[in-house]
Amino acid sequence: MNKKLVAYFSASGNTARLAKKLAETAGADIYEIRPAVPYTSADLNWQNKQSRSSVEMSDHSSRPELADKNADIAAYDTVYVCFPVWWYIAPTIINSFLESYDFSGKKIILFATSGGSGFGKAVKNLKPSAPDAEIIEGKVNPSVKDIEALSAI
Repeated sequence: MNKKLVAYFSASGNTARLAKKLAETAGADIYEIRPAVPYTSADLNWQNKQSRSSVEMSDHSSRPELADKNADIAAYDTVYVCFPVWWYIAPTIINSFLESYDFSGKKIILFATSGGSGFGKAVKNLKPSAPDAEIIEGKVNPSVKDIEALSAI
């Protein structure tokens, strides 16, 4: 049996909507990746080099603290990891999430939202955080057909 989980981080709500649709389509459980300190709109101002997100994204070793580590990753075979694309990669909180669990032998399928870029180097930057997992580049801003196809993987 292939038990599925959709784990998502959403700063503005866009990724949450798509993650919920993917979970519904895939018949998957859902888990929200939440930072210990929620992001404010000022934190997300990518035009301000001193904003929290800009500082985190300019330091690839940054690992924002998670609000909890309650995901039962061991119970799943496939984990869809959903996030907004920031600076052509996944937000570093996704690395925090991946490094907090054992993904050995799991299939991780990436799913993202973006205002205009693709995955960029997301797979390359996430692989060291889950070295024993198979990480698959899914879709950015998927259509309903894309979601249906992703849910069949």
